[in-house]
Amino acid sequence: MKFAYLGPRGSFCSVVAEAAFKSEELYSYATILDVIEAYNEGECDFALVPIENSTEGTVNMSIDKIFHDSNAKVVAEFVLPISQNLLAVSKEQKIEHIYSHPQALAQRRVYLRKFYPQAQVEITESTSAAAEFVKNNPNLPAAAVANSFAAKMYDLEFIAENIQDLAGNSTRFWLLGKEKQSFDLNQTKDKVTLALTLPDNLPGALHKAISVFAWRDIDMTKIESRPLRTRLGQYFFIIDLENNATNSLKIPYALEELAGLGVNVRLLGNYSVYSLGEV
Repeated sequence: MKFAYLGPRGSFCSVVAEAAFKSEELYSYATILDVIEAYNEGECDFALVPIENSTEGTVNMSIDKIFHDSNAKVVAEFVLPISQNLLAVSKEQKIEHIYSHPQALAQRRVYLRKFYPQAQVEITESTSAAAEFVKNNPNLPAAAVANSFAAKMYDLEFIAENIQDLAGNSTRFWLLGKEKQSFDLNQTKDKVTLALTLPDNLPGALHKAISVFAWRDIDMTKIESRPLRTRLGQYFFIIDLENNATNSLKIPYALEELAGLGVNVRLLGNYSVYSLGEV
């Protein structure tokens, strides 16, 4: 089996990939769009992408690409507790530039403003790409925000550890494929994710759509809107449902009722959630 992930090696995505798909063929890609396109074009059997961070929220690029441009299903979810560090070639390194992925930088705003207010923030495609760049440019007065795995891989020194602004920071990753997958990891729960598009001529459409789950006591753990890319004010809604033994019997009836209301429902995935150790 071939697994595509957001690289390069040393990224949080690669940490998940190497933990979950130990004996499989792993292929890294430079961007989230490239990862999903690799799956769409049949270059791989599965694609692993970040979908949400507990501090910064949904990775919109992943959600939008999956909804608008892919028929892939979510076949598993992985939750990775994350600790970020400031890394450089040497502890004596002067730091005038700080490189990392936008979400990683956003999760460290307070720290960076306090200790490196004059440093120029530079965007990279991933945290591991930032670490690789700093390693390959030892004469540049720069540091990277990345994980300890990347520090070991690129032989960088820790300038500061655990620099995230909030404790308990975690990222969710979706594995995209065709059928639900299981892994020899700590399974925490099962979920169903739906994408809803509401009819224009139904007053209180969102309220009515949500009600089909509420009155059945189906636990809806997340709802979020994203632009439909048709015209201003048009959205689709991503909804996560807890899929326990009781809910699994009720959800099909809820979907039938949504269809009766004229709500377009797309099943993005019926999958298990796995928890990994902190890196």
